[in-house]
Amino acid sequence: MKIGVISDSHDDIINVKQAIKIFNKYGVDYVIHAGDYIFPGIVLEFKNLNKNIKFIGVFGNNDGEKFGLVKSFITIGGNLMGDFGELRIEDEIFGIYHGTNEDIKKTCLLANYYDVLICGHTHKKDNRKINRTQILNPGSAHRSLQNDELNKKASVIIYHTGIKKYEFIELDQSS
Repeated sequence: MKIGVISDSHDDIINVKQAIKIFNKYGVDYVIHAGDYIFPGIVLEFKNLNKNIKFIGVFGNNDGEKFGLVKSFITIGGNLMGDFGELRIEDEIFGIYHGTNEDIKKTCLLANYYDVLICGHTHKKDNRKINRTQILNPGSAHRSLQNDELNKKASVIIYHTGIKKYEFIELDQSS
């Protein structure tokens, strides 16, 4: 299976639309958003995912309109898991956490329970492997929140279960 990973979209509708095109093109089975949508209306864009793609998310630290976000997820048939989510896809266990609290993130990694920990918050790409856990942070999906040379372009991740491979895909508004 293929999983699309996005985080920190911060109301950037142009890049959200581009990410959705990428996820549809790659034929992902799931899209997981690690939070910081901001405006609940941005979630409604994910209705444009191909019909069988499951949309899952967690809250980020900038998601103040929680009731509106829950309503938007329900409207499009998505699953907003709260502040932390856990998901089993095939034989892999995924933890989904925005990443606001470093102690919680560290505990998830040291527990050696998750195969993959999907997170965001830092606006920096991260693909370290700690013990058995592969960290996947796509960086920010917003066009102007990149903060260093490695993270100068907005991006998403396509993760392949089974073979446990991933690729960062930069969002390019020209395509």
